[in-house]
Amino acid sequence: MARLGRFAAIGTAFALAVVCTASAQEVKTAAKYGDMSTVTQDLLNRAGGDGNNFLHTNGDYNQLRFYPNRQINVSNVARLRPAWIFQTEVKESLETTPIIVNGVMYVTTSYNHVYALDARTGEELWHYKQKLGPITTYCCGPNNRGVAVHGDMVYMGTLDAKLVALEAKTGKLVWQADIADPELGYSETMAPTAVNGKILIGTNGGEYGIRGFVKAFDAKSGKLLWTFYTIPENSVGVWAEKDATGRHMLRDIAAEKAQLAQTGDPYKTLGGGVWQNPAVDLALNRIFFMVGNPSPDLDGSLRPGDNLYTNSLVSVNLDTGQYVCHFQYIAHDVWDLDAVSPPILVDVRNSQGQVVPGVLHAGKTGHVYVHNRNDCSLIRFSEAMVPQENMWVLPTKEGARMLPGANGGVEWSPMAVNPGLGLTYAINLHQPMTYHVESSPYPQGKLWLGGAFKVIPAEEQWGNITAVDYNTGKIRWQVKTPQPMIGGVLATAGGLVFTGEGNGLFKAYDAETGATLWKFQAGAGVNAPPSSYTVDGKQYIVVGAGGNVQLDYKRGNSIIAFTVD
Repeated sequence: MARLGRFAAIGTAFALAVVCTASAQEVKTAAKYGDMSTVTQDLLNRAGGDGNNFLHTNGDYNQLRFYPNRQINVSNVARLRPAWIFQTEVKESLETTPIIVNGVMYVTTSYNHVYALDARTGEELWHYKQKLGPITTYCCGPNNRGVAVHGDMVYMGTLDAKLVALEAKTGKLVWQADIADPELGYSETMAPTAVNGKILIGTNGGEYGIRGFVKAFDAKSGKLLWTFYTIPENSVGVWAEKDATGRHMLRDIAAEKAQLAQTGDPYKTLGGGVWQNPAVDLALNRIFFMVGNPSPDLDGSLRPGDNLYTNSLVSVNLDTGQYVCHFQYIAHDVWDLDAVSPPILVDVRNSQGQVVPGVLHAGKTGHVYVHNRNDCSLIRFSEAMVPQENMWVLPTKEGARMLPGANGGVEWSPMAVNPGLGLTYAINLHQPMTYHVESSPYPQGKLWLGGAFKVIPAEEQWGNITAVDYNTGKIRWQVKTPQPMIGGVLATAGGLVFTGEGNGLFKAYDAETGATLWKFQAGAGVNAPPSSYTVDGKQYIVVGAGGNVQLDYKRGNSIIAFTVD
């Protein structure tokens, strides 16, 4: 079934209380589907083997994005057809990952709407509209990447830097907590993570002179439990001269040390946003997350030192937020090549061929990085998935050409893993750019790029989907696409890989060979991560088609579920 909505006006009420009541919300339509089963911690722990639900943004705590049901497979995927289409009120960039619990689907839109749908039919059960405050400052579109589910509640971060808890059965607001001050450039587009009675969330705003963090809130009350600042008070580091791959980054260390002596450590405005969900290792009782770019993005003259922990993999204790380890890919980044795609926990082979707990991350540099989970150390990096030229030429006022461009490589788009094949799947961008630097003082919560990165109009732009053997770093297969890729990937036990393109095509590939097995034209950019679920014995693939602000792909408002005849 299809439902057509209108673009919703954004409310202007601004909630001042740290935790407030239902005055900051509007709910349309009561629940029609009946009681939702409680999402226990045991269900969340076992999500990777759950062939019915899709309980986490990236499938499970390991973030494999690997769905274990094989009802839809290489032999029948050609018969995949739309089962239903739901159209939201908001026709704008759509990056949500559908979450499915016992036949109920939860999706979000730009500007912080949440819908509960009947996963069988697409029928709307309830619709929540967050009344945003007068200050919303955000990078790269008014996006929201989805909800977390825990107990009998649903959780969402908002553009005005709040965390809201909704009653899963009705959509009514239970509590609302302030995460940070939107007037200082903080915002939320990432989906939260629910684990052990905590709701984990990072922050956007690395382009606005914030001080990044990950926070843990109590799932029942909204009380803040701990904060880990992604920018320590001593952010200088070791004055690294080479990147993670051993290439010299052309830093003027002497000039940086002179600046540090003059102005001190810039940690209070150094950026370091956290765009995507942390991976959770329950056995180690640790989380792993990626930290984004320093601020200002392109002007390193105002931020001497390595700018810890920007552009890094970081691990902290789940209970306390205490630092455990980190690995920095690019120290003192002046190219906006931050670490944004979420980390994946999977066993890998180390350099001696031994199987060890690993962490994968897909970088904007175009490499897949493979780490040892115990100490965050780098085991290997993959072959480059996109062209790399003139690395690391420093930005100039006139503009210096370097590849990759500032969007990647791999942007925020989550990878997927097929552990049986030992392959991880990434979608990439190729956008040749010039990097321009222009120094300006901290603008108090306003955009602070310190220059600009500009696409070169005369040069071809394209994308690809790449399968990488994470035990060797070798590219197994690669398929070029006509436009840069952004959104996300899903792998399934049926031997399939699903991902979408900005031109509206949603495709299924053979996980082993990369052969295109099926495609569908969705009518708007498919720039959201797909999910899969099974209800009443029938498997579905579901994805949002709403386009993308960052690459200006065609907007839409469709949630489309597919199944086989």
